Amino acid sequence: MGSQEVSSTVDWQGKHVTVAGLGVSGIPAARALHQRGALVTVVNDGDDERARAQAAELEALGITVRLGDGASLPPSTELVVTAPGWQPDKPLFLAAAEAGVPVWGDVELAWRLRGDNGRKAAPWLAVTGTNGKTTTVRMLASILEAAGLRTAAVGNIGVSLLDAVLGETEYDVLAVELSSYQLHWAPSLRAHSAAVLNLAADHLDWHGSMAAYAADKGRVYEGNTVACVYNAADPATEDLVREADVEEGCRAIGFTLGAPGPSQLGVVDGILVDRAFVANRQKQAQELAEVTDVNPPAPHNIANALAAAALARAFGVEPAAVRDGLRAFRPDAHRIEHVADIDEVRYVDDSKATNTHATEASLAAYDSIVWIAGGLAKGATFDELVTGAAKRLRGVVLIGADRALIREALTRHAPEVPVVDLDRTDTGAMSEAVARAAELARPGDTVLLAPACASMDMFTNYNKRGEAFADAVRARADESA
Repeated sequence: MGSQEVSSTVDWQGKHVTVAGLGVSGIPAARALHQRGALVTVVNDGDDERARAQAAELEALGITVRLGDGASLPPSTELVVTAPGWQPDKPLFLAAAEAGVPVWGDVELAWRLRGDNGRKAAPWLAVTGTNGKTTTVRMLASILEAAGLRTAAVGNIGVSLLDAVLGETEYDVLAVELSSYQLHWAPSLRAHSAAVLNLAADHLDWHGSMAAYAADKGRVYEGNTVACVYNAADPATEDLVREADVEEGCRAIGFTLGAPGPSQLGVVDGILVDRAFVANRQKQAQELAEVTDVNPPAPHNIANALAAAALARAFGVEPAAVRDGLRAFRPDAHRIEHVADIDEVRYVDDSKATNTHATEASLAAYDSIVWIAGGLAKGATFDELVTGAAKRLRGVVLIGADRALIREALTRHAPEVPVVDLDRTDTGAMSEAVARAAELARPGDTVLLAPACASMDMFTNYNKRGEAFADAVRARADESA
């Protein structure tokens, strides 16, 4: 079956469907299924005030909701539709497997329902990877818009895929961010083209092993029709392409920060070039954009731009639209965000760098760094990260619950680097961290918040952490003005 055909028609009338989890995916799923005549029961672990309010809205429509009981499978269930974050070993799913009941995620449901409103189903250009997904998907959407296509950045980016496929807007193509969780529960997804940006250990508590995590990421390539885009610097991503069962004629397309070979996109003399989607890729290359068109032009962000360009070119987008789309793109907050320059020192907020892989890329973007790091390590180790960054570090300021793990790695691999260890986990610690970093910095340095850890020991989320950093920097800028 070709990837642009509607997957399969389901007669929802009277079908008993259990939706696991309230929230951004569960509520739209319950509503969509109810509207199609399914008999929907929503189960949810929590039973707080917010959950009760959400339940009341669904119950008013005639949907059954069971709060505080997400473990047992309701009688007569024929299908379970789950929120992506629910772990596969939950009793609900084990009961479903024993009863022979299929489990879909919200992405699988959206895939099955696309075209259900009678319109042509828009093809999906899908992006996954450990880091860079959101930026790449937003870059891709910007390029597609520059080409005059009706598109949206959807999926794990926070915009419901169900809303996109069932809404009133008729899209030409969708730029879809997919997490490993979502891919785990999406067995029939078949994208037009897809990219795996990189692979590093993450969410292993959910998947159980690195092999299982990689296998779920690799699902994004299954059934691709035009291009499987991989990272030439990360052989594991190319391995996933080799293992994928794709449509006849689908091509492996690499991206590299070096000069590209045939069937690759890369960089030559500050120019992003395409040797994949040209008439004679053995001898020809097509200029797409300049490195300076990428905002910010950090190495890992250039890699993101190349991946986005590869997917857009796979969809037939002209080179000028790649350039115009990259120029128009503005990164989200807290992603290598330049906050201010004070006394010839640059202050950069990369609070989104919540794991070592993302932080490694962030540290590689600057030559001389005062690094603010720490938080919840989530089981990570930091020796490899510190070893790779040691020569770039002017100094380090540590905050957060697991800062000792980073301090110990610094002692082992960068003993000459000055370290300030702030024995604080209150939110006010960030102001002191910025002040101490400023003391360590010299003209030409970058003070970089790239924590390599989650934020929940001190802040609600990485956004709040980044805001605290930016507020502290701006206050310091005001004082020096």
